[in-house]
Amino acid sequence: MASRTEVVSAGPGRITLHCLAHAGAGVTSYRRWPDLVDPRVDVLAHPLPGRDSRRREPRVTDREQLLADLLPKLLATADQGPYALYGHSLGALVAYTLTRALAAAGAPAPLFLAVGACLPPHVATELVAAAELPEEELLPYLDQLGSVPRGQSASPGGLWRRSVLPVLRDDLRLAASLRAAALDPALGGPVRCPVLVFGGRDDPLAAPEALRHWQQWAAGPIVRHTVAGDHFFAGSRELPALVGRACVEHAVAGPARSAR
Repeated sequence: MASRTEVVSAGPGRITLHCLAHAGAGVTSYRRWPDLVDPRVDVLAHPLPGRDSRRREPRVTDREQLLADLLPKLLATADQGPYALYGHSLGALVAYTLTRALAAAGAPAPLFLAVGACLPPHVATELVAAAELPEEELLPYLDQLGSVPRGQSASPGGLWRRSVLPVLRDDLRLAASLRAAALDPALGGPVRCPVLVFGGRDDPLAAPEALRHWQQWAAGPIVRHTVAGDHFFAGSRELPALVGRACVEHAVAGPARSAR
């Protein structure tokens, strides 16, 4: 099985890695991660409502809905052993939001927060602002990013446009809500656990150099990695190896400082 979303108890010496996916997608990009991370790491990939096994559930489009759905699942395991979060693109904003919410709830801090292919909340991004564009403007933009399967942008009644595009639009609305909340002093601000930042060398949306600005969202120094690939590098072999190794190294070094 490539990924799991059920609540489990981490056994002795086990580390739980919670993974959140990019906009418009389920968790298929994490299907190989359990085989590519360190054997001591358990990968739990969390699909948002409206996709994968949750495709019949109403999608979430704001911070409150997101936390009502995911926060209880992480709280249920946060005190059962060391854990970390990795989020890719939209998933990075989700992971950041969860890290802040876990701290507010008094939960043990994660070993680290890892974000990939995502500009920090205070940096404007054209893609998030594109949620309300008409299809004739949105599709060419997504085409440039490689987000549209070949031939689907020219197929008005195609399956992709009927099933995936609405999900992507709602995910962009969610991203806008999470960015706005992060800028609210009552909800956002730096996280107090270590922060790892991953960028794709050829990413047109989140250039590696721009990711240094995540420093404003961390209480301590961030660690940045540039990996091969464009915006969709979560399915590579390199990334899970790096994140899995970080899980073990941080667990061996001792618990992260409290995120409270």
